[in-house]
Amino acid sequence: MSFNSINEKIGNYRWTICSLLFFATTVNYLDRQVLSLLQPELVDLFGWTNSDYADIAAVFQFTYAITMLFAGRFIDWAGTKHGYAWALIIWSIGAAMHALAVTIGGTVAPILGVIGIVVPISVLGFMVSRVVLAIGESGNFPAAIKTTAEWFPKKERSFATGIFNSGANVGAILAPLTVPWISSHLGWEATFIIIGSIGFVWLGFWYLWYDSPKTLLSKGKISQAEYDHIHSDKDEQELERLSAEKPEKEKVPWLKLLTYKQTWAFTFGKFMTDGVWWFFLFWLPAYLNAQYGIVKTDLTLPLTVLYSMTMIGSIGGGWFPAYFIKKGMETYQARMKAMLLIAFIPLIVLSAQWLGQISFWFPIVIIGIGASAHQAWSANIFTTVSDMFPKKAVASVIGIGGMAGGIGGVLITKAGGWLFDYYDALGHIETGYTIMFAFCAVAYLLAWAGMKSLVPIFRPITDL
Repeated sequence: MSFNSINEKIGNYRWTICSLLFFATTVNYLDRQVLSLLQPELVDLFGWTNSDYADIAAVFQFTYAITMLFAGRFIDWAGTKHGYAWALIIWSIGAAMHALAVTIGGTVAPILGVIGIVVPISVLGFMVSRVVLAIGESGNFPAAIKTTAEWFPKKERSFATGIFNSGANVGAILAPLTVPWISSHLGWEATFIIIGSIGFVWLGFWYLWYDSPKTLLSKGKISQAEYDHIHSDKDEQELERLSAEKPEKEKVPWLKLLTYKQTWAFTFGKFMTDGVWWFFLFWLPAYLNAQYGIVKTDLTLPLTVLYSMTMIGSIGGGWFPAYFIKKGMETYQARMKAMLLIAFIPLIVLSAQWLGQISFWFPIVIIGIGASAHQAWSANIFTTVSDMFPKKAVASVIGIGGMAGGIGGVLITKAGGWLFDYYDALGHIETGYTIMFAFCAVAYLLAWAGMKSLVPIFRPITDL
């Protein structure tokens, strides 16, 4: 039966929910990307070094990593409707705060000076703003994955995840289309305020359209057929029945979750690969400027091309396991096979620097392919959690893995800042980027091998 015929028969309100997740993720990455696009301008304005910028980016990543652990916990406790809303409110405020970075830095600097910590005022102000942004943004993926688990059967989850995850790419596309223009006409401060305010528009639609399937069924907003389709997984029905025997609001201890190899498989996969995406996201404008002299106003077309490619990867990667599932393969096996094939694709990044001697368009397209593979990988690795854990623990496990991914991102960002400053001083900054690209190329194969060794066959968690 085709995708369209299924929707015609049972309804498609769940795809409305997916569209809300897509737009939230778009706003999430749009807010996150403003700083990297303004990096050349801010470097000239405030005299930052590569290490200064790396410190600002790393503070965001470190805060994101730590708070993601608690964000997942909060989403499991508060529920997706209110938890997601609070996350968006906080990150929108944090995004707008960047406009006041100098004032914030000037206020905080004397306090830190008392205890002997000296940081340039502009760097400190942006660090504080990034901390608030990170606290809010850490709730996006735990909430979105939990929502997907609540609204989609397993066979549709990676596709739904791929769709909403493509919002990251759309946000990254919209950023170079809008940020340089706003900054050029209204200034960098107004850019942060305007972009940061967009999330509040989404908030109105979220409260208008979103609730749990059970609640919307009782209100007649979805059909019984669609409700039954959402809950059609037999193994998950048994998993949720066993889980329901415990009190509804009982917390699942973190230490308990850490005893499962399934948790560690997801955590290792995120630790090894999230840093690659962070690297592409935060350093691409700086890379194009440092090696090819591409300035802010000329970034629009290259970054639009690159992130358009990643959108295809996200949606295509989400669909990919369904190909094997239709051939009769068990869901987890199909997902892991798809992830293995995806893991080979980033090896092409090894050729980026070599072919870049011909034209800067070669590394743009090659990195676009690698970043597309990351998004395809991401659509599947997130879904492994809802495959194996009961819904009440999904956001918490996502938070644990997200923290590991954030720590991996911090390490990559700091390593990048050090390498680029070191080789720039030697007059060979391209060597630093070559080293970073080499890690990006092999990270996914290492991650897949670790995940497969920890969970070689499908093992759902039934005792939470």
